[in-house]
Amino acid sequence: MVRRTRIIRNAAAFAAAVLLSAGLAPAAVADGAPAGPNPVAVQLSAYWTPARMAAALPGDTGKGSGDGPTARAVSPTVDGPRPGEYIPPSHSFDGMPQAGTFFWTDATGTGRTCSGSVVRSPGHDLVLSAGHCLKGYAGTSPRRNVGFVPQYHDGQEPFGIFPVRNNGVYVSQQYYDLGEHAGAEYDFGFAVTEPNQDGTRLQDAVGGVQLLTRTGYYHVPVRMIGYPAGAQKPLECWSWTTKWASDDPADPGTFPRIACDAFVGGTSGGPMLVPWLGGWAVIGVIGGYHTGGDTPQISYSAYFGAATQALYRAATTNAPPAGPTS
Repeated sequence: MVRRTRIIRNAAAFAAAVLLSAGLAPAAVADGAPAGPNPVAVQLSAYWTPARMAAALPGDTGKGSGDGPTARAVSPTVDGPRPGEYIPPSHSFDGMPQAGTFFWTDATGTGRTCSGSVVRSPGHDLVLSAGHCLKGYAGTSPRRNVGFVPQYHDGQEPFGIFPVRNNGVYVSQQYYDLGEHAGAEYDFGFAVTEPNQDGTRLQDAVGGVQLLTRTGYYHVPVRMIGYPAGAQKPLECWSWTTKWASDDPADPGTFPRIACDAFVGGTSGGPMLVPWLGGWAVIGVIGGYHTGGDTPQISYSAYFGAATQALYRAATTNAPPAGPTS
């Protein structure tokens, strides 16, 4: 136990040094005073009654299948548990303030899609998720009417609903250009939110987790959280990440791999968290290598490196979002 504690402490110190050298140090706490009610959030909150939230149809029914025109009907290779591999169990719980799920409305119906986590940012307004989750809600399309609900459970929105800002979805240009499979190494994204119905910014309401990049593939312990499609509570699981080189030439890359039971569709975009200086830091999200994993027992993340740093900076400096080139 002493040796394991020392390993975790040393890993945290190393990650701090990497974070500072990358220019992603935690921002100073800003004035959290509400600016006044946000009418967009007021409308969304009025629409999303507890009954509607509980009945929302999942927009992502299968981790591993993707949701776009480039998704395969059947993956040519399926990675799953190795013979004799221990699969840590998961369990339902009432969630944590910094993790949540997205609700959306359009002309054809209402739904819930994917998972996300609140990351610290200068604007106190940023949600991290998977690229394959967010790209369909980019720009000003009819499906853009999206709100993030932190710590959603049992039809409740304990901190309110935070609309995703118009043109506030950031996905790497490489992911748009290469697609969900060839671009699996870029399967991450950010959503910039507006204040909730009380005028409170997201991070001021719930806090945030620290984004870590360039910290390697091996982490222990890792706490993974995700919202299964249709479930009224999120799952959590404690495990560890290892390095996995893709065995599918159509989905090239090297990814953090984690074993956790029962992480099905809807959990995409859920954070992989490590203990961090009085709170949590995120080192990955469910997404990449067959959009997060072909089986409920094994999940993947795109590696957080220079591309993740660049996308974070774009989202936090109000740069124009990337988009499809055709």
